[in-house]
Amino acid sequence: MRYIPLGKTGLTVSEVGFGGIPIIRLDEDTAVAVLRRAYESGITLYDTANAYRDSEKKIGRALGDVRDKIILATKTIRRDAPGAVEQLENSLHMMKTDYIDIYQLHQIAQERDWDIVTGPGGAMEAVIKAKEQGKIRYIGVTSHNLAMAVKLVKTGMFSTVQFPFNFIEDAAKDELHIAARERGMGILAMKPFAGGMIDNAGIAFKFLREHPYVVALPGFDSSERVDEIVSFYRQPNTVTETDLKLMEKYRLELGKQFCRRCEYCQPCPQGVMITAAMGYKVIASRMSPQVAVEFSKIPMESVALCTECRECVDRCPYELPIPDILKVHYDLYEQHKTESK
Repeated sequence: MRYIPLGKTGLTVSEVGFGGIPIIRLDEDTAVAVLRRAYESGITLYDTANAYRDSEKKIGRALGDVRDKIILATKTIRRDAPGAVEQLENSLHMMKTDYIDIYQLHQIAQERDWDIVTGPGGAMEAVIKAKEQGKIRYIGVTSHNLAMAVKLVKTGMFSTVQFPFNFIEDAAKDELHIAARERGMGILAMKPFAGGMIDNAGIAFKFLREHPYVVALPGFDSSERVDEIVSFYRQPNTVTETDLKLMEKYRLELGKQFCRRCEYCQPCPQGVMITAAMGYKVIASRMSPQVAVEFSKIPMESVALCTECRECVDRCPYELPIPDILKVHYDLYEQHKTESK
């Protein structure tokens, strides 16, 4: 395992990090064991969010005694200052720490989000104040909208940017990564498995390791998974012609089948929470049916409002058959509701 500088933050992190969503579905003792295996294997960067149910609590229990040896990154989805403060204080409490290394404004994908966050009483106001108080060391941002992410990077207001990056969704390597590196920002890669669509960890990480300035944040749900992914970093990386052909096979098969969460389809004139509902199948694969239903109840119930007007299809840059996918996801959600009773 190599340890690399995270942009110009002054932080040094392991070249692969730990994504905090999958431990939601684990009982607390199992989650703690997985987190400790990651730490003992050399992983020092742990990324989670206040919205990830008890993920922060599990991280706090597992790693509280080695707080000075790890880097904690978490997020707020709130756009207002009071909401951001509430989530920050909760994160500090849950993770048993008095500071967060990287506090990220989460999923800034639309201009309206940015206007609220940076306006009077917006979340940015609270986050800057918290940084001055020493509760935050560095401010980061996450997005699923490439054009918006580039804009956010160019503001110069952030020390890190987190964006999807894998061999299917690789557009970030051009303008976004270039702009971030020019400004000395740390680059974090969410969705190294394309939200669960890539089921071959070896090929996924062969691609990612070709970009050593990017810190990938895979999710882990077992100690065996930790061992598997860490093992990739203990050997030279070689990408063969066979590997490239396999990546292209995945691109052709999956390129039209999953949502990139860019939010170009929003807002829905009927009020359907399209982006969140489009991700239900992935969420359900990471959690138990009961937890998935609880986690996604509001967006999934909104799917019933769909009239199949297809405005979302016209807006989607990936030409996804959104109403059809939503129907499949809604049926799965209803099945999980029944199983959870």
